[in-house]
Amino acid sequence: MSELPWWTWALLVVGVVTIAILAFIAGRLLSQLQSQNKRRDEAIGKRNERLHESIVTIAKAMDQGQCPLSEGALRLVVLLDLRVEPSKIDYAERYSGLHSMYERIKHMPTHEARKQYPKAEIRKMDDEREGYEKELEDVILADVRQLLKDFS
Repeated sequence: MSELPWWTWALLVVGVVTIAILAFIAGRLLSQLQSQNKRRDEAIGKRNERLHESIVTIAKAMDQGQCPLSEGALRLVVLLDLRVEPSKIDYAERYSGLHSMYERIKHMPTHEARKQYPKAEIRKMDDEREGYEKELEDVILADVRQLLKDFS
């Protein structure tokens, strides 16, 4: 076998050094990605824990009659939708009573927006909402109790 010229050896050394540097950079980037994913997963876990606590607290208050069914339904549906889970659970199907109430009253103003309506209009909306509460009470309470079982 004939001897290679010096510039071939120089190119081989440069190639090996380049590959080593690129491998080192790839390893560092992979390590950073794993660290970032771990921090993200921990943040999601903490967020889900807070959501879980709020969901259970609201559901217990509804079950004990300390929270109006319509208000609780609005809050629970939003909180359930905010949960991040590996496989998306269809809460609308699982807790259909809560979602039915939510769909019926989600257009109604709350808080400051409510104050901009005339009192007669507010009373009309309250009567409508209370009618939905009476109509859906049994279904909503059954959903709340199931939710408490699912989240305990």
